[in-house]
Amino acid sequence: MMAGPVRARRRALLLATAPLALWLAGCAQPPARPAPADAAAYWSGRLALQLHDPQAQEQSFSASFELQGAERAGQLLLLSPFGAVLAELQWSPAGAQLRQGGQLRESPSLDALVQDTVGTPLPIGALFAWLAGRQASAPGWQADLTQLPEGRLRAERTDPLPRATLRLVLDR
Repeated sequence: MMAGPVRARRRALLLATAPLALWLAGCAQPPARPAPADAAAYWSGRLALQLHDPQAQEQSFSASFELQGAERAGQLLLLSPFGAVLAELQWSPAGAQLRQGGQLRESPSLDALVQDTVGTPLPIGALFAWLAGRQASAPGWQADLTQLPEGRLRAERTDPLPRATLRLVLDR
């Protein structure tokens, strides 16, 4: 089956072009964004994701973020260091869509779109519970909420491979 090599080439291309995209995005003026309607369902800060695959090169990604909504419906913006939107992910019970670099990708589910884009499942649904200080089940993931009062959250997935580490530092 060709999916493995194609997906690996796609990830390698994305990683190779990421520095250029970040540099170009840094030159753009950030769009004005309205204040969130519900401050209790809004988080912002920095995030970092590392994928540790013993059979491939380690991959990492970091960006500023704005997350609002809930597990069933919401929006995640990934921002460059200068505030330009790198990607916008929106979801609802009707499906999910990702806007990135002038392109739109759609999927019937948030989980499927995230896995197809990143190459591995991420616990976006459980993330809302974790940010509220509650443990939540996410297959293979373990969240450390002990530093949440200081605005830090760390979650690790050990199974299935690739291992992944997600770190959030929240703005105060």
